[in-house]
Order: sequence, then structure tokens, then C-alpha cells
Amino acid sequence: MNSTILTLLYEWKERALPEVIERDINLEEYISMKPKKIIVITGFRRVGKTFLMYALIKHLLKTYTKEDVIYINFEDERIPLKTEFLSELLPAIKQAFGKLPSYLFLDEIQNIPNWSKWVRRVHDTTDIKIFISGSSSKLSSKEIPTELRGRALEIHVDPLSFSEFLKFKNLKIDFKVVEIVKEKRAELLNLVDEYIKFGGLPEIVLANKENKLEIAHSYYNTVVRKDIIERNKIKNEEVLKALLSLLITSQKYSVSKLYNILKNMNFKIGKTTLNEYISYIENSYFIWSLPIFSYKIKDQLMYPRKVYVVDNVFIRLFSRYPNIGRLFENLVANVLRSYYQELYYWASKHEEVDFVVVDKNKKFLIQACYDPENLEVRERELKALLKASKEFGCKNLFVVTYDYQAEEIFERFGIKRKIKFIPIWKFFKTKKFLK
Repeated sequence: MNSTILTLLYEWKERALPEVIERDINLEEYISMKPKKIIVITGFRRVGKTFLMYALIKHLLKTYTKEDVIYINFEDERIPLKTEFLSELLPAIKQAFGKLPSYLFLDEIQNIPNWSKWVRRVHDTTDIKIFISGSSSKLSSKEIPTELRGRALEIHVDPLSFSEFLKFKNLKIDFKVVEIVKEKRAELLNLVDEYIKFGGLPEIVLANKENKLEIAHSYYNTVVRKDIIERNKIKNEEVLKALLSLLITSQKYSVSKLYNILKNMNFKIGKTTLNEYISYIENSYFIWSLPIFSYKIKDQLMYPRKVYVVDNVFIRLFSRYPNIGRLFENLVANVLRSYYQELYYWASKHEEVDFVVVDKNKKFLIQACYDPENLEVRERELKALLKASKEFGCKNLFVVTYDYQAEEIFERFGIKRKIKFIPIWKFFKTKKFLK
């Protein structure tokens, strides 16, 4: 065990760090944070968590040496998944370098049993500042182990925002020019098209177009194998894969409906196990779901949940119906989720509003409508907005579109409301509009 640790430490000392493109998230502000906290970086696999660590390490190495700033990737196959590895880590570092480090960066440490107790002990008994990353929501602020409560701060990392997407492509867009110059607008919309269709996972954004889907397929296989099946010791893999396919394709789900579909497909699974499988998939950050907006907890539990995927490229790759409307709504959902914690949908017997945002006691009703100039679609979307507006007494009504922009007055159900149509490229800066 000790020899493995020493090998990893000496390799780290000699290793050159890769080039890093800066993200909007900057970890430097957490270096001198008081009181000292364990920084936990969470998010979907390959979303860029490790490179955020590298960016901070590069900053620290302007002042410190690699003996002071140590990074360990716990997915290295040489590392045994045993608590003893952690117990021997600090003594081995002291043996190798003659001192304890100032900073420890621990990637995917949740693979090690009792990791949280060890991290707490190191945090409480040394001056070492600890940064952890992981692709499981077991590290998130909602599910963080008891040992770390009050000691840890979560930084959640999403796929690239549109501004980061442009930065990774080394492009600068003057949005004021885009408003008035037709050719510039066309250039921007080509980029928006790519973002809608292929998403914002960093390696895929940087890849050639012909390689993007192949890379996404390899990500999917890794997530299914490592983050869902192996991590949760799932034995019935075929059911799990069928369930994933249903969730990616569906826009809503209920456990009862999924159970009946799988039963008709001749899969044997109980509802309790089905619930567990859904939680495992959500824990990997691959999908997430929205409850219906209701003041009654019973309604939120009884009504189907709307389902969204972490990145559009997976809908493009695996959904049986990867139409532009589904991709567009999924993107809007992920943008909203990156800004707001309280997010719901609303539905009546015949109408539905895609998103209800609750922020500081204010409500915002939002439809995602790729083409509002389609009269049938327009009527359906606006009718639902106005009906929900009347029910809530809410006047903050928005329609996110591909490229249509306007403010229009509509009357239905005995009320008159102003509705703002916002093109997606403006909506990417959401908080500017939702006031």
C-alpha cells in the first residue's frame, strides 16, 4: 500500500498539468475562506470538475510547490478501494516530502469506504485545505455524509454555459451588433444550433463534428457502467438500460406508468426496486426531474414528474424522438436550473406551462417554444400561460423562442396580460430578464 502511494506522489511531482480554459466558476475565492471549509465539487462525469481543480492548482503553484499542493485521482486502477489507503496517505506524504501538504485535491474519493470520516479527521486535526470532487449526488449538499455537515461547502458544476461555450471556441460575440446586423445574427444562430444539438460537455464542444456523437456514446457507457451499475451493485442490467431509454425518450414519468411499460416489455421488476433505480440514475446527475407546482404536497407526489437530461447530446443520441422542440425545452430547463433552486411545471386538465420559477416570493411563468410563429403551437402555449396567470395572479409571463423577440398583449379567460418573447441567445443571461 505504502509503495503505491509513494509511486503516485513521485509521479505527481514530475507530471506536467494540461492546458486549462477558464470557466465562469473560479475556485480561487475559496482558498482563504474563513472559517475553513472542505470544498466539495459535484457534477456529471466529464463536465469539467477535474479541470477546475487543475486551474486552481496552477494558480497555487505560483506560490507553492507540488510537495505543498497534492492531487490524487481515486479512479486510478492502482489505488485499492480500501480505507487503509487513506489511513496511510498522510504518513506516506510526510515520508516522501518531509512535511504535510498545505492543499489536498482528491478526485472521486467517494469510491473509498469511510472516506468522509477520514476527511473530517484531517480537516479537524490539521491545517490542510481539502478540495474534493465527485460524480455522485452522495457528495451534494442534500445528501452529504453526516460527518461533513457544517464543514463542507458544495460547488456544483454544470456543462458549459453558452458564454463558456463561446470561450471554449475562442469566439467573442458583440450582442449589440448581433441585434442590428443580419449577417452577425446568422453567425450567432449557427453557434446556437450547434449548442442545442450537441450540448456543452467540454470535450465534445472542442471535438470535430464527426467525433462528437462517438465521444458522447463513450461517456454514456462509462456513466451507466461506473456511476450507476457498479456503484450501486445493480444485477438486473437489462432492466436498468431499458429504464434509461424510457426516461431519455419520455417528457414525463410516473413510477406506475414506467412499471406497466416495463411489465409489458416482459421485464420483471418491483415498484420499490424501480424507485431505487430511478434514484441511482438521478444520483449520477444524468437525469433530473420537476414536480408539478402545487401548494399541496400530496399533488407533488401524485402527479407525474417532467424529466430532463443533463446535456442535449444524449437526447440527440439515444431518444427515439429527438425533435428540435424536445431539445429546445431541455436546454431551457437546464439554463433555468443553473440559476434557480425552486423550479416546477404547471398543468390543468388541458393546458400546461413548462416552467414555474419561484424566486424571492415572486413567480415567473415560462414556456419554451422554438417556433411561436406556428399558429397552432402559439395558441396552445399562450392559452396555458394566461390560464396559469389567472390562477396565480402572476403577471410575469415569458416565452423563450429560437429567434423571435417581442412584447405583446393577449386576452383570455377575462384577463389581459403582457407576454415577453425572448430569443434563446438573450435568455442565456436569464436573471437579466426575470425581474
